[in-house]
Parts: sequence; structure tokens; C-alpha cells
Amino acid sequence: MKIDHHGAQDGVTGSCHQLHIDDTTSLLIDCGLFQGGEAGNGNSRERHNIDFDISRVRALIATHVHIDHVGRIPWLLAAGFDGTIICSQPSAKLLPLVLEDAFKLGISRDKAQVERYLTEIESRIIALPYKQWFTLSDTPEHTVQIRLQRAGHILGSAYVEVDVSQPSTKESTKQSRRIVFSGDLGASHTPLLPAPKAPYKADILVLESTYGDRNHESRATRKHRLKAAIERALHNNGTVLIPAFSIGRTQELLYELEELLNGELPVILDSPLASRFTAAYRELKPFWDDEAHTRLKQGRKPLAFDTLLTVDSHHEHLKMVHHLAQSGRPAIVIAGSGMCNAGRIVNYLKAMLGDERHDVLFVGYQAEGTPGRDIQQYGPQGGWVELDGERYTIRARVETIGGYSAHADQQGLVSFVKGMRHKPREIRLVHGDKGAKQALKETLQGVCPKGTEFRT
Repeated sequence: MKIDHHGAQDGVTGSCHQLHIDDTTSLLIDCGLFQGGEAGNGNSRERHNIDFDISRVRALIATHVHIDHVGRIPWLLAAGFDGTIICSQPSAKLLPLVLEDAFKLGISRDKAQVERYLTEIESRIIALPYKQWFTLSDTPEHTVQIRLQRAGHILGSAYVEVDVSQPSTKESTKQSRRIVFSGDLGASHTPLLPAPKAPYKADILVLESTYGDRNHESRATRKHRLKAAIERALHNNGTVLIPAFSIGRTQELLYELEELLNGELPVILDSPLASRFTAAYRELKPFWDDEAHTRLKQGRKPLAFDTLLTVDSHHEHLKMVHHLAQSGRPAIVIAGSGMCNAGRIVNYLKAMLGDERHDVLFVGYQAEGTPGRDIQQYGPQGGWVELDGERYTIRARVETIGGYSAHADQQGLVSFVKGMRHKPREIRLVHGDKGAKQALKETLQGVCPKGTEFRT
């Protein structure tokens, strides 16, 4: 048995891990796009080609539907993958929405092609309930079972337990090993979602390390800072621009804004894809946490409040950009993409970065090589950013609220390992910058048994 990493080994995007059960059977856990500088210089299509042998891959297990975990699926199918796609029940509803968008952006917008592709995707999906073992293979050579557990990252996210039983040296018995793939683990205070609970055991743990070198602000602190940004917008007659990913972060922000605003300020959701995901989130209320259900019982509408405005067409989008840039009407805008490398947020930034009345508020990770990272890094110094080949001076206020990250921080990642009754003998750190992985490794060495092997 071995594990190959085809992405997120030396960075934070492109998650794709291949578990080889034996010489004839393997599983893929995630198959995501590379983003930012990790996508290469203008050769992203080539970067996303499947350059490893998939002839023995029985199934793809999708931990969640973020594009850096599932966005390479079109390339995987084009390479000849004919297995099943296994995911949680909420992810089964969200995955076609994500893959439709990825197909249109990266492959083709032809309606007939898109429909054929989505039909193919939906025919492959096996939706698993949380907490239940699923037998993927049962032969004299091996038995492979998988189980999905809530990861608390976005709706539908899961970490994956894989139990592999193979013949031992003793006749008629099998030895069992458990491999756990964390996917992306959520913070303990993520809105709408219950916090992840540690697995009972793992022999090998493949663990994300995005924020392995830092801890987040508390939920109370981040809400206070968000409220302060709103109050500044009201005072300055400016707009708070929040670059956000269509799924997960956007819905969490809407949930908290509904509580903070009391109808004082319009919230403009300028992303057709985010609007579709928000509608899907509303349909998936059974998977919300207890706090969210309490709000619903009180008659509140966390994802559909009265001052929430959605912008659909491109024409309406351009009108909104012009209106907010010229009118001085305070507002909050949530638009993609989350790292400012594409999407409608770019037009807002072009129109507003040069005006000190406005705020740019980052609530998620900004990868190296993205405009978002440049604005985050150089904006407080009065620097500039390049958007679509042109330089834009940054006079708007730039802030980062780390507490809104959908990823667990160092404390959360360490707690995930500490909570295991039987600790892993091998831990592989993935999905993180070099510094984050090293810091997490050093911290985990203090809580893991002596002799635990670490791979970074």
C-alpha cells in the first residue's frame, strides 16, 4: 500500500491523492484545480492534465466541492476515468453546480456539451450518509470500506476514513489498516455547521495544513471587526468590498450580516453562482447546525433577509458598479472570485480601489501570485495592484479578518490529532505553504507518540 500526491503536496491548491490498495486497485481522494501562481504561467490547461496512470482507479472520493478539490474532474473524465464519484449527500446536490461552472470556464460553453457532461457526472455520483460504512470492494485479496464524517468546512464537507483489510501471514485472517484523509477541516465556530469531531483512530493520516502556523481570531472578535467595517462604510458613504468564494464563505457571511445589520445597509450579492449556491444551502437546512435551526424557529431568515439584493445579469452588474462608485451610497458587496483573479469583483476593484472612502475586506486565504495577495500585502502601504494588465493605485482601506477562514487553525488541527484514541504512526502534511507545514509538524511532534513519522 502506498499514497501518491498529484497536487497540494508543495502548495495549497490542486488537492489530489491516490491511495494504492494493491497492484490492481487504487482510490483517488479529490481531484482539484491548481490556482494562483500554482497554476503556472499561462499554461494552466496543461497544468491540469491528468499525467498519472488512472487505469486502476476504482473510485473518486470528493471530500467537498471547492474547486481546488474537484475542479480537475473534467480532465479526469477526458483521460478515461470510468469509476464512480463518491461524496456526501449535500455534496451530491452541490457538485453538479460547481462542475457546470468549471466546465464552462475551462472546457466549453456549448449547451449540448454541458448537458451531456452533467448527465454523465450525475450518473456517476454515489451519495453517502455521514457516519455509515460503505463497502467499496470485497474480494479474497482485500476488503475496502469507506466512511464519511462531517468536516465542518463547508456544507457537505467530509473527512474520509478508509479501512483496508488484506490477508495477513496467519491463514484465514486479515490485517486491517485505517487511512484518514482530512480534506479541509473547518473552524470550530463556523456558522451553519457543526464542528468536526476527531476520528477514533488512524494508522496513516493525510492532514491539511493551510493555517498550520497560526490561530484565528475568535468568533466574537471577527464579528466586532465586521461591525466596525460596516460602521465605517456608513460614516464614509463608502462600499465594503468582500471578495468571497461562491460556496461556503458567502453563506457564512450572509448568516452573520443578517444578525449585525438590522436592515441598516443593503447587502449586494453580485454572483449568479453564489446566488445558486445560497438557494441550495436553503434547501439543505436539515444539515445546518443547532444554532441555525434556533434562528429559523425564531422566524428569522439567515440566508434570505429583506436587505439582501442579488445581481444576475452582466448589464445589471455594470450598472451596480457605476452606481456605487458614483453615488456615495453605503453598501456591502460580496462578489467572486475570492482571490480577485477573475469574476465580478475585479470591476468593483478597478472602480473603487483608488477611493479612500471604500474598504476591501478579505475573509479568506489569498494564494501567492493572486491579485488578492498583492492587495492584501501592498494595499496598507499605499501600493498598487495589476488587474487585467493595468496598474491600479490602492487608496481604499484594506483589512483582513482571519477568523472567517473556513479552515481550522493550528489549534483546531492539533485538536483533531489529539482527539484520536489511537494516534497515527504516520502523518503526511499537505495543502499548506512550507512554513505552515513546518510549524504544524513541530507542534504535532509535542503531542504525538515518539516515533511518529512525519512527511511534508
